[in-house]
Amino acid sequence: MTSKKLSNKPVGVIGAGSFGIAIANILAQNVEVLLYARDPEVIKKIANTKEHRGQKMHTNVTATGDLSYIASSCNVLFPIVPSSAFREMMQQLSPYLHPYHILIHGTKGLDISLPKGQTIDTVKSLAREDVRTMSEVIMDESVVVRVGCLAGPNLAKELYAGQPAATVVASHFDEVIDAGERLLRNDLFQVYSNKDLIGIELAGVLKNIIAIASGVLSGMGHGENAKGLLISRGMVEMIYLGKAMGGDVTAFLGLAGIGDLVATCNSTLSRNFTVGYKLAQGMSLDEILQSMEEVAEGVNTIKIVKKIIDHQKVRAPITEALHEVLFEGLSVERAINMLMRYPYNVDIDFI
Repeated sequence: MTSKKLSNKPVGVIGAGSFGIAIANILAQNVEVLLYARDPEVIKKIANTKEHRGQKMHTNVTATGDLSYIASSCNVLFPIVPSSAFREMMQQLSPYLHPYHILIHGTKGLDISLPKGQTIDTVKSLAREDVRTMSEVIMDESVVVRVGCLAGPNLAKELYAGQPAATVVASHFDEVIDAGERLLRNDLFQVYSNKDLIGIELAGVLKNIIAIASGVLSGMGHGENAKGLLISRGMVEMIYLGKAMGGDVTAFLGLAGIGDLVATCNSTLSRNFTVGYKLAQGMSLDEILQSMEEVAEGVNTIKIVKKIIDHQKVRAPITEALHEVLFEGLSVERAINMLMRYPYNVDIDFI
């Protein structure tokens, strides 16, 4: 598989974070890869040592700091940058994009569009039209229409190690799904397809909230029964929220939903799990975020989704409890007590 060329053109990865370089290495088994990094020192280090973040880079990966070059050289691009920087990155990339480009993003976060002078902290609630998934940001900011996303249980450190894993490529377009499958699939990395782009994006976004809650449970020393309760109720909550935001139930029942949820709720490799664990250990949110090298998307997602809940009147007790813990001073002990007393009447009522 590694010697077979699947494309005459290189493929671009935009973003040299842990997941970006993991995807670059997977792609590089099948095709030449251009990896965009903002930091000139990172580009120089990859060129000189073929290493980044302590990980060996595939010989087929070449780092660049030129968005114009990467867009003109590649027909398929994988943007993988934090959601807080995603729109700005698209605005910088957009002048170099054409309708023939395919963009498959790997960012599990949300973007908000607010009137000038307003912030997430000053608005009372958010309607769906105020909130954008990354595929919607791509289409807002560029001429590209053939858009997709990656989602699934893809912990970067396991991908580096070559452990068996899989992802979902979601898109409205068969050719986007075909490109993702063709470029990413190898003997240890399976690729599944889904046409519900918004649903798959939301599954990847919303599970980060439940992963923080799982970290809290583990940090407090609670066992597997409690975690089983959290994961099952968390899945129900994800489905309520996902349906309210335009996703389909089935998107949450596969690899990008249940698969990703189980992986991140049980792994100390998950940044969101780590946030919850450290909260339970008594660290403040500011201390936790300052101690982390990369963004834990779930923190910002909780802030955004709480405003959606206020607008939509959706039932989402886990998200609401975490919002009180993170931003309103509620102790984790009281949050768990509140959730245990929450009056669930039936187990499953969304099918």
